[in-house]
Amino acid sequence: MAKLVLIRHGQSEWNLSNQFTGWVDVDLSEKGVAQAKAAGKAIKEHGLQFDYAYTSVLKRAIKTLHYALDECDQLWIPEFKTWRLNERHYGALQGLNKKKTAEKYGDEQVHIWRRSYDVLPPLLKATDEGSAAKDRRYANLDPRTIPGGENLKVTLERVIPLWQDEIAPKLLDGKNVIIAAHGNSLRALSKYIENISDDDIMNLEMATGQPVVYDFDDKLNVLKKEKYDID
Repeated sequence: MAKLVLIRHGQSEWNLSNQFTGWVDVDLSEKGVAQAKAAGKAIKEHGLQFDYAYTSVLKRAIKTLHYALDECDQLWIPEFKTWRLNERHYGALQGLNKKKTAEKYGDEQVHIWRRSYDVLPPLLKATDEGSAAKDRRYANLDPRTIPGGENLKVTLERVIPLWQDEIAPKLLDGKNVIIAAHGNSLRALSKYIENISDDDIMNLEMATGQPVVYDFDDKLNVLKKEKYDID
């Protein structure tokens, strides 16, 4: 019976300052580091052992994975980084303060941008400052693949191939997998795994640093889902 553990990265510096982050590569806050270490301690206390690890190409997720694996003495396992696990791209909202943006555009509009399943945020052009098209870590991608902004629906569409091609085959082979990524990429993955409706996924929250553990049968049906408490 394979296990999958999802961990949203610990609190980031921009979580702390209440800014839209998306694909901007900000670091963990001190609290975020502590949360990532606490996740690893909880994993160790429950005796979980992993065969493979996945994370995004953004440092807040990568460091969360490393802190967690270090705490449970599994930093040595094979690790794969992929843009498909990146946070949802918030387009032209990236870097803006959420409260000030709500004051400018209204609470309802900002709520729609943040929580709607299929409404896109204001988009960045490839020529705009801060566009991911200028970032070397995405140089090997088809330029048409690099988003100027995403909603949860688009985020799910880029996560599914990773699940189908990489993660699901390993789980079906009985291997345990840990994924450290981001609130929205993990919400998208949870939607697919649990077959959550478009409406209900809006109510799913991923707490920073908290391990979410899935048990599967041999058909990848979810047998059990639990969350580990962290200090």
